[in-house]
Amino acid sequence: MKFEDYSFAPVIKKNIALAGFTRPTDIQYKAIPPILRGEDVLAIAQTGTGKTAAFVLPVLEKLIADREADKGIRCLVMEPTRELALQITDVFNSMGRGSRVKTLCVHGGVEQDSQIERLQKGIDILVATPGRMFDLISQGHITTDRVQILILDEADHMLDLGFIHDIRQLIRLLPRERQTLFFSATIDAEIKKLAYSLVKNAIRIQISPKDPVSKNVDHSVAFIAMDDKRFFLERIVNQHPDSRILVFVRTKVRAGRVSEAMNRVGIACLTMHGDIDQKERISTLKKFRDGEFKVLVATDVSARGIDIAGVEYVVNYDLPEQPENYVHRVGRTGRGNKRGLAVSFCSPEEKPLLDAIEAYTGNEIGRIEFSKSDYQATLDLTAEVKADWKSLVAEAEAEEERRRKKGKKKL
Repeated sequence: MKFEDYSFAPVIKKNIALAGFTRPTDIQYKAIPPILRGEDVLAIAQTGTGKTAAFVLPVLEKLIADREADKGIRCLVMEPTRELALQITDVFNSMGRGSRVKTLCVHGGVEQDSQIERLQKGIDILVATPGRMFDLISQGHITTDRVQILILDEADHMLDLGFIHDIRQLIRLLPRERQTLFFSATIDAEIKKLAYSLVKNAIRIQISPKDPVSKNVDHSVAFIAMDDKRFFLERIVNQHPDSRILVFVRTKVRAGRVSEAMNRVGIACLTMHGDIDQKERISTLKKFRDGEFKVLVATDVSARGIDIAGVEYVVNYDLPEQPENYVHRVGRTGRGNKRGLAVSFCSPEEKPLLDAIEAYTGNEIGRIEFSKSDYQATLDLTAEVKADWKSLVAEAEAEEERRRKKGKKKL
């Protein structure tokens, strides 16, 4: 089935075509019909399967078809992070371009005045993070009594961040008669309990339950000493100068260290972690999305907040300590119907983390074998000044130790 076969409004079909989409993914094929029929949906689909469009397209169609005007906020979308909220808003705006449907994103980290001004002009779809949304509700700027559709997106991440009480508080403010769409990348007893407390006679959809990793991603792992990883990252970037590469590290200190190492060899890159303020985060993602910078170094805090088309490579510079974070990281590539590549660097001390990832995914990751000469050649070909790199490492490690001691004193 093709998108042109759906009974979408002409403006939606036009925007779908402009985006280059021709056929729905599995989650879109299974979710769109029941959403259009007004049924509740409980969908479990891993990152990168196209689940955003699975609810954006039918919701836009329903709101366009509803000819009644001045009905207030008719669809409320809850997101766990600012980045996700902004990205979902972008999808609603791009797929709804040329229609009368108005979408607004409200989130913290920025002044609220512009958001209040937009609310006063009237909107149809509100995409929100919990904190700012409840602030504006308490001030009387948001009313939820006309909400027809509630969407809880990335529900597992919402629970991880402790938003379950916010969700339950929100439910008490919404009309009892509504359509509820519940989307989650994973399912466990707690998520299932929450889901069934919200939906009524829901259509349950589960995509690839036995394999949490997108089939569109080719995986490989290379065994590399911890201190040599930056040379191999340099090699990957130089071998793929036109590719957009997302690099994941374990901590914000590591993010800064890797970024500095790349800059020393002439590779311009950006960093993304929890201590970066909202304006800078938005600017960083825009520069990466627009191709101004080809390399972005990020921590797991940002893994689900980075939804950028055309990320060809994900590099796990450090293996994640939680195996499920591997799924969220590599899900940044191979999105929709596009293929992606995920390369992991595994030092000897990280081998238990690799074992845990393979046990979690149920698949062995293909090994990249280096001969001794090839491994050494990578070290020899670096653009970094050899006489100085050991002192730079020692300096970075000393700085990290100073920060660690400073943190202990604060505690």
